[in-house]
Amino acid sequence: MKKLLLTLLCPLLLVASDTLTVAFWNVENLFDLEDDPRKNDEEFALGGKKDVTQKIYDLKLEHCAEVLADLDADIVGLCEVENRFVLEELNKEFTGRNYNIVHYESPDRRGIDCALLYDPEVLTVLDSKAIANRLSSGKLTRDILYAICEFGGEKLHIFVNHWPSNYGGKEQAIPKRAETSILLRKHIMDILTGDPSAEIVIIGDLNEEPLDDNVQSLLSRRSENPAFRLQNLMIPFISKPNVGTYVYRGEDEIIDQIIVSRGLMQEEGLIVVEGSTAILDMPKYRQQSGNYRHYPYRFWAGNKLLGGYSDHLAVKVSITAP
Repeated sequence: MKKLLLTLLCPLLLVASDTLTVAFWNVENLFDLEDDPRKNDEEFALGGKKDVTQKIYDLKLEHCAEVLADLDADIVGLCEVENRFVLEELNKEFTGRNYNIVHYESPDRRGIDCALLYDPEVLTVLDSKAIANRLSSGKLTRDILYAICEFGGEKLHIFVNHWPSNYGGKEQAIPKRAETSILLRKHIMDILTGDPSAEIVIIGDLNEEPLDDNVQSLLSRRSENPAFRLQNLMIPFISKPNVGTYVYRGEDEIIDQIIVSRGLMQEEGLIVVEGSTAILDMPKYRQQSGNYRHYPYRFWAGNKLLGGYSDHLAVKVSITAP
């Protein structure tokens, strides 16, 4: 089956031998087979509602590894992983690279976390932490994972996100995402205040589209220094027919995003390779028939095993060193 990779084409595409590929993917519920009493994970455990078996778990790992192979990225942000154990299992399954893992347990009630896989032969992670996200209600939601990396002699700041979903109602979720956007913006501004040319990548499932208010408020403030404004690399994909990273009620949405600081769009230091922003969109990653034709080919539909990959498509971009 012929592969199709949706890419922003540009005649001035930079060709560089020293490039870093950064990717993000929502893996859709990568859980182990154990029932952790601290988490609401019992449906994925042996004997749970989904009737998961070792064979099903192995298939999930196999399909996740297949996506990693197609991405072939030097650093991959993931979300909806249960724990470090499943990341280590995935790393064993994927033989293309020997990734190092950055992971912190988040307070999410379902136990799903953000994580970072990176190739230590390509870049170095200097430091990392989980940014706790306590909402005004007092409830904790998923952490934001933050890592400082070194590539090509330059520092690269990476934030991996999984903003609150619409579970329980969109109107209730929008204010939660607003608080998350403010929290992330604060940490980004702290970096840019110290170094306006800092090179920053924000990746993640934001559960909102690029033009939605909470994403827009993350990008800029009219009154502030233009150097502090961010650029959403997914904007050019908007309104393209049959293009998106997610499908909701038959409509394509771009909720998995890559946002960068102006430092990565300048001619000094690290720079985004023109034309390299892409959605990993191949026929095998979408349903090809039936009522849900064109939807991402997910692994689960409720408690029904479809055996696909995820309800989200992955995204990636290339960055070149000086």
